[in-house]
Amino acid sequence: MILDDIAIQSWIHDRNGWSREGDTLVKTYSFPAFRDSIVFVNRVATLADGADHHPDIDIRYDRVRIGLSTHDAGGITAKDTQLAEKIDFATSNR
Repeated sequence: MILDDIAIQSWIHDRNGWSREGDTLVKTYSFPAFRDSIVFVNRVATLADGADHHPDIDIRYDRVRIGLSTHDAGGITAKDTQLAEKIDFATSNR
């Protein structure tokens, strides 16, 4: 089920760095070096496979941009917010 605008804005309000671009939740993470970016992407890949929900990932040397949207539902769902929270948790424990 697609989350409504109020639920999405409320979720974003309670999170650091997440924003909405259309039907996608986005966040850019910064790292000291390229290798650290890749280690992070590998963590995200493990989380995504476990959730059977795969984000769009853009890697730029010391930055990684994550985009989450449930394409088959046509928007942002609880799958996206749940995976975003797991990604943030994994990042805080690096």
